[in-house]
Amino acid sequence: MENGAESVSLYFKSGSSDKVYHANIEAANDGGYVVNVAYGRRGATLSTGTKTKSPVDHATALRIFEKLVSDKRSKGYTEGAAGTPYLQSENAGRVSGLLPQLLNVIDERDAARIMADPLWVMQEKFDGRRLMLCKTGATVEGINKLGLVVSVAEPIAAAALDLPGDFVLDGEAIGDRFHVFDLISRDGTDLRELPCGDRYGALTTLIGGAIESDHIGYVDCWTDAADKADQLKELRARNAEGVVFKRWDAPYRQGRPNSGGTQLKLKFVATVSAVVTTINQQRSVGVSLLNGDAWQTVGNVTVPANQNVPQLGDVVEVRYLYAAQVGGALYQPVLLGVRDDVKPTECVVTQLKLQAG
Repeated sequence: MENGAESVSLYFKSGSSDKVYHANIEAANDGGYVVNVAYGRRGATLSTGTKTKSPVDHATALRIFEKLVSDKRSKGYTEGAAGTPYLQSENAGRVSGLLPQLLNVIDERDAARIMADPLWVMQEKFDGRRLMLCKTGATVEGINKLGLVVSVAEPIAAAALDLPGDFVLDGEAIGDRFHVFDLISRDGTDLRELPCGDRYGALTTLIGGAIESDHIGYVDCWTDAADKADQLKELRARNAEGVVFKRWDAPYRQGRPNSGGTQLKLKFVATVSAVVTTINQQRSVGVSLLNGDAWQTVGNVTVPANQNVPQLGDVVEVRYLYAAQVGGALYQPVLLGVRDDVKPTECVVTQLKLQAG
């Protein structure tokens, strides 16, 4: 970033797609600050827009700017005019046979109880895209949340090839860095029935024993109650996405349990995956969640100027402050983008963080 993190130029390159995204904080003529953007195909006339309908104070502008940059990086944008090319797999879109272990959300009360239990360890939750990374010989492929083979950023693939042996890693990709939190296969041996602690030990040996990479690293794990409390406070202070709690003695189970489970997440920022059920005028869409066998409308959300209007049936990610106790209407919703790795049947009302009663 340039000028003390007040402006940034990000690039994305994959196949025939070659895009640029500029964002900057500017002082408004009548006081305050605005966050402006320009985006489009590199070399073409760029579309422009603003993330602030009216001037805000500098601290607010910086939070908007940093969140915007984080969101773009999670989608594969990186700094540097070369962008980040993606390694294209000939198996892209095929079913891999692997599915990740998915987590249920807990509230602050449950988190406080788990924090004191030495059987539960804590890791940072990253705001990126879930990815399983499979290396077999000289081949590296990604597997998304739906179990489909996907392209991998070339710096991540190159870093994987530098690691010894064959493996399947589970983690979160943000731009050209892969944050790894689990190892589920090593040299053809399935590790999913091993306790979480044993898998994590094997993970740190695999990655920690290699040449340190800027593109693959394992996620720190805290076990002591005091350490968990200190790290939770620090993560909140820097506006992290949240934390994950795991039972140290539990195996790896693909999919999401109906309730509870041995891996849970506490989110500092509320987000929900919802289905677009109406297209409104003035760049707005109505979103709904599955409540039993019926779709429940939870409100409308404005489509930002830098995004295309989603289509009916698309799954979108929405950030919000809280949801109403009755009806689940979202307060202060912000559209983050379309999710191609989430099924409509996963968009259920139990995701919601309800307004405190």
